[in-house]
Amino acid sequence: MAEFLPGAPVAERLTQDLKARSDALRQRGVVPTLAIIRVGRDPGGLAYEKGAASRCAKCGIDLRRIPLDDAASLPEVIRSVNDDPAIHGCLLLRPLADKAAEEAAGRLLSPDKDVDGMTPGSLAGLLTGRGGFAPCTAQACLELLDYYGVDPAGRRAVVIGRSLVVGQPAALLLQRRNATVTVCHTGTRHIPALSRDADIVIAAAGRPGLITVDCLRPGQTVLDVGVHPGPDGTLCGDVAAEAAGLDVALTPVPGGVGSVTSAVLCKHTIQAAENTRL
Repeated sequence: MAEFLPGAPVAERLTQDLKARSDALRQRGVVPTLAIIRVGRDPGGLAYEKGAASRCAKCGIDLRRIPLDDAASLPEVIRSVNDDPAIHGCLLLRPLADKAAEEAAGRLLSPDKDVDGMTPGSLAGLLTGRGGFAPCTAQACLELLDYYGVDPAGRRAVVIGRSLVVGQPAALLLQRRNATVTVCHTGTRHIPALSRDADIVIAAAGRPGLITVDCLRPGQTVLDVGVHPGPDGTLCGDVAAEAAGLDVALTPVPGGVGSVTSAVLCKHTIQAAENTRL
């Protein structure tokens, strides 16, 4: 049977550390502040905003919610966030229906305030190791590995999915930790064999149940990033439910990687606030 790796204790440990760091900042007159920009009322975005608000409160971070009916005023809002020294971090809830507006916002947002790694500057910093924040979900994968004592150094890792939100950033973070990384995608042949050969598997393809038991072997650490509504209304991940019967270490869905993401968002916001003091 699988050993489950819940995200809640990871998030709580991060929260305790972040609250102490927030208190230290406040004693010096700095109030860590995050702006969340939401365009429309997408249910997923609303749910993430609610969870982020709760985590911010626990970490001692002030939250400014900026709801917009459409993306027409998004450039003006982004510029105002950039120019406001009291705002240390900014999260634009994605995806937007208007992809051009989303890309334009990424070009406008200051990398110093981009706490979810969406700007070209942030991604370049991640690639070169010279600053910038990683996308929160990709960083959450590394936080989980660290908490559960899985050192990527010298291990083989397979990342299934190559998005700029999770797959490619996660691969870069693993490489920086001296893992040997293979990134699989829709054009990759023999994914099950490549996946079975890995020590660490990150499933981030965005397809429910894609990672079946023939992709896994005993002894692996498997991080399931996917979150999808199942046929019965319950949530499921990219890893098939049958994987729970294997001798692997597996993050649950829900309650795994996703539950750490908002804590990483807070971590990046605290780091951005601390950077303003340098």
